[in-house]
Amino acid sequence: DFGPADNSPLLTSRLLDLLEWASSYYHAPPGEALATALPTILRNGGPLPSEKYWRLTTRGMGLPEGALQRAPKQAALLAVLQQGEASHQSLLDQGFGSAHLKALVDKSLIENYQRPLDGNQGGTNPNPNQALADKALLKEAALALSADQRQALAAIPPQGYQCLLLDGETGSGKTEVYLQAIEKVLARGKQALVLVPEISLTPQTLTRFSSRFNRTVAVLHSGLNDKQRLQAWCAARTGNAAIVIGTRSAVFTPLLNPGIIIVDEEHDSSFKQQEGGFRYSARDVAIMRARHEDVPVLLGSATPSLESLYNCERERFQYLKLSGRHGGASQPNWELVDIRRLQLGAGFSGAAISAMSEELNAGHQVLVFLNRRGFASTLLCHDCGWTAECKRCDARLTYHQQSACLCCHHCDYRQGVPATCDACGGGQLLYLGQGTQRGESTLEALFPDTPIIRIDRDSTRRKHAMSDYMAEINSGKPCILVGTQMLAKGHHFPNITLVVVLDADNGLFSPDFRATERLGQLLTQVAGRAGRGDHRGRVLIQSHHCDHPLLNLLTQKPYSDFAQHLMTERQLNAMPPTANMALIRVEAASARDAEQLLSAARRLCQQKIAPSPALRYIGPFPAPLERRNQRYRYQLAMVARDRSTLHHLLNQTSHWLEADKQARKVRWSIDVDPQDMS
Repeated sequence: DFGPADNSPLLTSRLLDLLEWASSYYHAPPGEALATALPTILRNGGPLPSEKYWRLTTRGMGLPEGALQRAPKQAALLAVLQQGEASHQSLLDQGFGSAHLKALVDKSLIENYQRPLDGNQGGTNPNPNQALADKALLKEAALALSADQRQALAAIPPQGYQCLLLDGETGSGKTEVYLQAIEKVLARGKQALVLVPEISLTPQTLTRFSSRFNRTVAVLHSGLNDKQRLQAWCAARTGNAAIVIGTRSAVFTPLLNPGIIIVDEEHDSSFKQQEGGFRYSARDVAIMRARHEDVPVLLGSATPSLESLYNCERERFQYLKLSGRHGGASQPNWELVDIRRLQLGAGFSGAAISAMSEELNAGHQVLVFLNRRGFASTLLCHDCGWTAECKRCDARLTYHQQSACLCCHHCDYRQGVPATCDACGGGQLLYLGQGTQRGESTLEALFPDTPIIRIDRDSTRRKHAMSDYMAEINSGKPCILVGTQMLAKGHHFPNITLVVVLDADNGLFSPDFRATERLGQLLTQVAGRAGRGDHRGRVLIQSHHCDHPLLNLLTQKPYSDFAQHLMTERQLNAMPPTANMALIRVEAASARDAEQLLSAARRLCQQKIAPSPALRYIGPFPAPLERRNQRYRYQLAMVARDRSTLHHLLNQTSHWLEADKQARKVRWSIDVDPQDMS
C-alpha cells in the first residue's frame, strides 16, 4: 500500500531530466540521485503538508432556503460554504466554532477533507507572488553601484541560459550585484535560487535578503528538522517562496518559475559531495540546471576556482570583474612573520601579540585564524615518545579540554584521557599542537579584559549559537574572534582590522595536487575579513617557510597571478582543469583486498577496455589517510584529455565492478571531478 496518489508530480520533467543527467555523469544509481532531491519525509513515503478544508455534501447542496432559521449561526456557516470550499482556519477566523461545524456534520450537510499544500488544485497553479503585485517589492532601497557593479549587472541577461563568473575582491560588493539581479527577477514574478557553501553563512545571507525584499525567503540546509525542510521545499515548489537559499542539496529544489541561479563562493569544496555513491558537485549541477531551465547562472567568488577560470579562458563562461572594495575601503596589508627559532607563546609570536594589543587598544576587533578544532592535536609521552592514536584510523587523537576526552575527527571515536602512558606507564604526558580551544585559553590569559569568541563546529552546535555570536561581533565592541575556516567565508565584520594566521604551512607540502589552490583561497578569504570598514586592515601570517615562492607570490601579488601560476603548473602536468579526472575509491577490511581489486581494474582498462595513450592511470595508491574507521582506503586515478573518452572508460569499468565477485566484498565508488584526494 503506497497510499493515495499525489495531485501532481513531485518533480517537474526538467528536474527529472537533470537528475537523470547527474546520475549518468557521476555514474551513480538513479535511485540515489532521486533520493537526494526529495525531503526525508517524502522519501520515506510520507504525505505532502495538508490543511483541513470544509465543503457541502450532496444533501447540503440541496437544502432548501430558510431550512436553518432556528440556528442562525449554522445558517450563516452554510451560506459561507455555499459560496465555495473554505479552510478550517478561515472559518475559525470568521467566528465559527467547532460546535457549529459539528452540528452541520451531524446533519450530514457538510464534510471535511485534507487538501495538500501543493498549490495545484484542479490542474491550475498560479504564481502566488503575482498576488503581491500591489505590495512593494523592496523593504529598503538598493545601494548605489560602482561602475564595475553596473557593468556586471547589465551583463546578466533577463532570460535565457548564460553562465557568468563574477570575480570580485573581498568586500567589492558581489552581494549587492546578487540582490539587484534578484530584484529584476522578482519584478517579473520569477524565483531565485541562491546556493551558499556553509550553514554558518545562511543566517547572515537570510538576514540580508529578508531585509531587502518584501517577499518570502525559504531556507534549506541540514540544520533543519525534517518537517522544516519539507515546508521550505513545498514553499519553493509552489512559488510561495520567491527566494530559496540553501546549501549543496538545495540545487535540486523544485521551483515553480525559476528566473536565476546564484552560486556564492563557487570555489568552495563544500559544494562537492564527498561521501556515498552520488558524489555530485552542486556548482556544476547548478550550471547544468540553468541550461535545463533556460535561465542565467551567476557564479561569484573573490578566489575563483581554476575550473571556472579555465572555462572563462575557453569562452564557455562570461568573465565579470569587480575591482577594489565597495565604498572606497582599502585592501589589507599582508605581512609574513618568520617563526623559525622564535619562542612562541602557545603558538603566538611576539609580533602577533603586540599587533593584537595595538588594535584592541584602538577599539577594534581581531580575528585569529586557526584551522584546527580542539585543544591540542597530539597527546605525547615525554618519556618514550608514544602518541595517542585512533584505534580505527591512521590518525592521532585530538584532545578536547571542555569534554575532557580524546577524539578522532575522522570517525568520531572517543576515549577518556589516560593518566599515564599506554606504552611505558610514564606520567609525563604533553599536549602538543594548537587547536581553537587552546587558542581560546591562551588569549583569555593574554587579554583577560577582552571577550574571546571561539567559532568552530564544536562551539556552534547549540541552536542559534552562530546567530548569537554574529550579533555580539556586529555590535562592534572590541573582541577577539578565534576560529576555523567557518570564519573565512563571506562574513562582513566592519570593525575587524587585524587578522592573524597562526600556521600557514599545512597546504604547502600536501600530496593532494589541489592543496596549494585551497591554501591560496583560504588565506585570501580569511585576509579579506580585515579592513572592511573605515580603517585599513592588517594580515599577519606566521610561517616556517616565509621564503616559499608560493607564499611570496600570494602575499605580494593579486590572487589572479597566483591562480595563473597554478594553472601553468596544471597544464604542464596535464592535470585538471586542463584534463579530466576520475577516481575509483575502494574501502576494504584489508589493504591487500583493496589494492588487488584496483590493480585488476587497471590491467583490465589498459589491456581491454581502453588501451589508449590518451588515458593515464595513477595508482592504485593508498589514500593519505589509509585506514579510517577500521577500513583500508585505496584509489585509482584516471586522467584523460577528452571527457567522452573518460566517461566511456568509467561506464565499462563500473559494469565490470558490478559483476566482479571480488568487488562485492569491498565498498567501491566512482568520483568524477574529485575535489579532495583524501
